[in-house]
Amino acid sequence: MTPDDRWLAAVWPFVREQLPPAPAAVLEIGCGTLGGFVPALRDAGYRAVGVDPDAPEGPDYRQIEFEDYEPPRPVDGAVASLSLHHVADLDKAQDRLRDLLVPGGTLVVVEWSWERLDEATARWAFARLAPPAPGTEPGWLHRHQERWSASGQAWDRYLRDWAEQEGLHPGERILRGLDARFTRRFHAEHPYLFADLAATSEVEERAAIDAGLIRAVGTRYVAS
Repeated sequence: MTPDDRWLAAVWPFVREQLPPAPAAVLEIGCGTLGGFVPALRDAGYRAVGVDPDAPEGPDYRQIEFEDYEPPRPVDGAVASLSLHHVADLDKAQDRLRDLLVPGGTLVVVEWSWERLDEATARWAFARLAPPAPGTEPGWLHRHQERWSASGQAWDRYLRDWAEQEGLHPGERILRGLDARFTRRFHAEHPYLFADLAATSEVEERAAIDAGLIRAVGTRYVAS
């Protein structure tokens, strides 16, 4: 199972629990090359569409930037999983989310806050990395480990320089924007790194968070 598969399997029960009952219309923003939750949503009876420039081919997907997508009608639910932190225009994207939902519709956001990835948390994760499988590209944590070592910088400086170069939005800014546009129903900090670690479960990451060894980097948010 790939890290992406582990992530989708771990997050799907939370996403499914928050959405209105099938056959509600659900839009997934930033479904990625694998199609995100769209296959699971379709299997569960939802009228689901995924939007992403790199989305798979097929009638359930639209290969376009979310900010430029015009749905034929408002949807009952929207899912944004690891997509808002790297949109070009965060305000425009959050306005679009607000405008595409029916009154009382449900927004489910699963994100991460890069600014919470302090050195202790990074070192904890690096110590649990498995070597990349033969013939595969190193994962994002492998790349950070290598680049940080080569940079000679303190971790905080390295991380902020990287986030600035990538144009990443801090998790706190994402939350402020969502709260300005929606009525918050749920928010919690959550494990995020486990899917990319060797023999490390979500439960084990949660235990390390609760013990104060690392910070919770993930965020789960539900609003209407």
